[in-house]
Amino acid sequence: MPYNIAVIGTGYVGLVSGTCFAENGNQVICVDNDPKKLDKLNNGKIPIYEPGLHPLYERNHKEGRLHFTDDLEEAVLKSDVVFLCLPTPPQEDGSADLQYVLKVADDIGQILAKHAPQPFKVIVDKSTVPIGTSEKVTATINAHYDGDFTVASNPEFLREGFAVEDSLRPDRVVIGTSHEQAKQILTDLYEPFVLSGNPIIIMDERSAEITKYAANSHLAMRISFMNDLANLCEILGANIDNVRRGIGTDSRIGKKFLFAGSGYGGSCFPKDVKALLKTSNDAQNKLRIVEAVEDVNADQPKRFFKKVYDYFDGDLKGKTFALWGLAFKPNTDDTREAPAFIIIDHLLDAGATVQAFDPEAMENTRELRFGDRITYAGKSYEALQNADALLLITEWNEFRMPDWKKIKEMLNAPVVFDGRNIYDMQEMEKNGFDYFSIGRPPVRARK
Repeated sequence: MPYNIAVIGTGYVGLVSGTCFAENGNQVICVDNDPKKLDKLNNGKIPIYEPGLHPLYERNHKEGRLHFTDDLEEAVLKSDVVFLCLPTPPQEDGSADLQYVLKVADDIGQILAKHAPQPFKVIVDKSTVPIGTSEKVTATINAHYDGDFTVASNPEFLREGFAVEDSLRPDRVVIGTSHEQAKQILTDLYEPFVLSGNPIIIMDERSAEITKYAANSHLAMRISFMNDLANLCEILGANIDNVRRGIGTDSRIGKKFLFAGSGYGGSCFPKDVKALLKTSNDAQNKLRIVEAVEDVNADQPKRFFKKVYDYFDGDLKGKTFALWGLAFKPNTDDTREAPAFIIIDHLLDAGATVQAFDPEAMENTRELRFGDRITYAGKSYEALQNADALLLITEWNEFRMPDWKKIKEMLNAPVVFDGRNIYDMQEMEKNGFDYFSIGRPPVRARK
């Protein structure tokens, strides 16, 4: 049977999760305290770019299964399950900031106490939260209300750019609860998402909380390992692409997350690695491998910039660089912790001018970081006009098969720095470009 669901927070996780719950026939109320965002959502617009989300949102909003409000009280009282999809940004010491989660938990406790007694409710931590958060949320609600409820952990594993697909057809669903009724409710809720046979894994709350950090840190480790190895390949004259194929075909290792580049970014990997490190340090049990993961990633955009710096003999003042890609990855407008930002900072500090293009992330770049300190091109090729080199930072599909003849005509000199290894070295040499990538020998086609 369908459930009545409240989703608190309409960021990537909340909006996608709420929409997909509605797509499976549930009644969903999404709550947010941002009036501008709510105005957009109630008038046919979604505030994020996520492929495939808009048609699902539009259909379920029209059918009356998906609602948006700032009335937390109404949403909580009408719902069987309340998902907390709130931000947990990193604090200065790397720990996750729980103020938003605990503030809403406090509000929920007061609402339930005001209208006691209430039918049994499941409060679900879907935000990425540190170990022990379910206990803190329980204690916060219990400070006001001692009625029939439980707090479960249900970490999300959504990839930005593939969030709808990951939500509708998850590899697995992790549910952390020791409460039998909550197990049954959440299993019923998620069964339509795993009809192909993917597992619903039920465990204790603390294990579920650490599972999310462990998964993201492990994926980040694979990226940093390959980047570290790519730097060695450059020194020794090897090719990281060959190494990747050599190890990726080992069934014990697999092919995914073995691509060298200019570093990982986004809202999850950097934050979750820091939070896991803080947790391990607090437990006086350092995770030395995870420390190295963070160190390598912090260094990678600087290494990419150094390729540019060295090519121009340390003199970038007055130079103009075309930059393709601002988002931390393709198919999103998310620029949080984007390697492009670090690279741009170094270019500007060195006295260079940046002409950037990204299919979706230019507005966020302007508003959140650089304002008018860089130029935003209307189209990809416009960024090349009179530039001294092209820097590829984000591997959007539209950048994969460019017109090299046109690029050569527009650049002051045929020079390309590829931060994602998407171009073929032989093709670059054939087209007469000086070409520099990650962990592969440089191409110096110009004599």
